[in-house]
Amino acid sequence: MTKSTMLRELFKKPGVIRIVGAHDGLGAKLVEQNKFDGVWASGAEISTSYGVPDASILTMSQYLERAIEMNDACSIPVVADCDTGFGNSNNVIYMVKKYESAGIAAVCIEDKKFPKVNSLLFKGRQELAPIAEFAGKIIAAKNAQQTEDFTVFARIEALIAGWGQEEALKRAHTYAKAGADAIVIHSKTSSPQPIIDFAKAWDNSVPLIAIPTTYPTITFEQIKELGIKMVIYANQGLRAAIKVVDSVLAEIYKDKATLGVEDKIAPVSEIFELQGMPQLKENEKVYLRTGVEPVKVIIPAAGAPHNQQSLEPLLQERPVCMLDINGKPILQRNLETLNSAGISEITVVTGYQHEKVNIEGIETIFNENYRDKHILHSIMLAENKLDGKSILVYSDILFEKHLITRLLECESDITLVVDASYKKTHLRNKKLDLVIAERKPVLGKRVITYDKPNSILRIGKTIPEEKSDYEFIGMALFSAKGAKIFRDEYHKAKEKYKLGSFHEVPSFFQASFEDMIQEMIDNGHKISALEVNSGWTEIHTFDDYKHACLITRSR
Repeated sequence: MTKSTMLRELFKKPGVIRIVGAHDGLGAKLVEQNKFDGVWASGAEISTSYGVPDASILTMSQYLERAIEMNDACSIPVVADCDTGFGNSNNVIYMVKKYESAGIAAVCIEDKKFPKVNSLLFKGRQELAPIAEFAGKIIAAKNAQQTEDFTVFARIEALIAGWGQEEALKRAHTYAKAGADAIVIHSKTSSPQPIIDFAKAWDNSVPLIAIPTTYPTITFEQIKELGIKMVIYANQGLRAAIKVVDSVLAEIYKDKATLGVEDKIAPVSEIFELQGMPQLKENEKVYLRTGVEPVKVIIPAAGAPHNQQSLEPLLQERPVCMLDINGKPILQRNLETLNSAGISEITVVTGYQHEKVNIEGIETIFNENYRDKHILHSIMLAENKLDGKSILVYSDILFEKHLITRLLECESDITLVVDASYKKTHLRNKKLDLVIAERKPVLGKRVITYDKPNSILRIGKTIPEEKSDYEFIGMALFSAKGAKIFRDEYHKAKEKYKLGSFHEVPSFFQASFEDMIQEMIDNGHKISALEVNSGWTEIHTFDDYKHACLITRSR
């Protein structure tokens, strides 16, 4: 349905049509957001927005450009205020063709001489056009329109010019006979009485429209009882904006700061809503093609401190991901690294001290059962994020960009990052997530692996260290296919082991990610390993913490 048809239908339905003035796309959006029936592309508002008088100074093209902007920004009809028609009947013919083809629902022209001045200007020049001349404009406009539903309103300025009710009614009847679809009766008195008198004398041959700018005491019920079909709140939005903006700017100038006005202005998030940013983001997910497959990141960060006795004083009031490393939390540093690698969709599953995870640029999911349901459960709370190419990163490691770059180059469906350098360190503060792989590491020599596939045969904390090959560092990559396999295998295991132990834990809900990976290996799925020996560090002890602070400071 076209907007012209929408407006026609509104005229056929009972009740009063309410439209509001605007001068740009934002104003049109606000009008629609507040559930009005249409937008008045106000000549006065548009002129004011250009900083020039409402006196036929702007061109038709400038007014039309703004009307199109408003029409594109909303889904309700736009009625364009077209002053005197921008000239004689020839100008009106051209105007109707341009406005109608642009999708504007209706145009309104007033019976004053060109150039006009605003009707509400005190002691302004209000010169009326001859009745015959203006009736000719109406006929020309109606003959020029291409569709039946496009409407032309005739605005009567006789009361504005002080010519009285008789002249106003005579003009209105003539314009209705000439084909005007509705009559706009205008007045600048503070009392609504002239409008009331006109409405009572009107024969309703065509609908009547009022603009209660100077006579705000008239009620909606009065307008309804008078049979007025449309009311135009022509410039209240602009006047409100001028008052508020002027007040806010004066306060900022006075205070030399913006804190005092924050509760008087809209949050930036509301601007994004009006701009349509949420829809833009959804469209990008569906349609944007950059040649690079989009990647999502899941960071499970729900667990309370355990086996981290030397870090306990630092973690009493914050989770490990928010541990400060030279002025930035671990999570912030990792977020910046991921962003620099072109990854921005990052979900953090929180639990312990979840309210402290307040980093801009992440989405959080709260694992309220973090004490009883462990890391695998946390990961699967973000299951809807695990629906394409995805990276899993533990919250207690720091890593460099080149590690992410190497990982993203892997072509296996599921790849875990592993490191053999733990064999050179004999001091242990925790049980490592150890790995037995198909290809053994070469220690003490320089090796070029070219990221050749290496399969993981076994993973877990109970593997004897002398039999292990690598340590899983807490980072994994899933292809879209690998993510689906992981999800499917999780749900099978959840049903199968719901009443018993699961690999290295007494209950499925206490399962680790490594338990799930071992289950998949046992079920015949290939899990690949990416071998690294640098580019990351874990933070489990106070010594780890001091080391992380040292290397980030030196960098």
